[in-house]
Amino acid sequence: MALQAAVKGKLISVIGDEDTCVGFLLGGIGEINKNRHPNFMVVDKNTPVSEIEDCFKRFTKRDDIDIVLINQNIAELIRHVIDAHMAPVPAVLEIPSKDHPYDASKDSILRRAKGMFNPDDLSMFGAENYTT
Repeated sequence: MALQAAVKGKLISVIGDEDTCVGFLLGGIGEINKNRHPNFMVVDKNTPVSEIEDCFKRFTKRDDIDIVLINQNIAELIRHVIDAHMAPVPAVLEIPSKDHPYDASKDSILRRAKGMFNPDDLSMFGAENYTT
């Protein structure tokens, strides 16, 4: 029964540094689809930005992925691609890495939410000092 539920579920994908990807893989998110494509990408200082962009676009086009987690410092490298992604699914969530803390003022999702809510409402998300 549990196997049937797992087959129907959607995946979380990760674009991040080695520590972030290993952590999520140890947590059990690692999958390879029928075309032998993984749902994660390890980015290091030598990874070309075009490769990160291509991976992000692949993840957002896959019908088996509902959430794309990306380290915020990596998201900054492909900000124009992330900002162009307007579909609600897959949801794109920017997360901190070991070496780069989360900065709410750089988060695309919070930037979009700012237009929908009163800035005081966003304070619960750590966006007290958020400005555009």
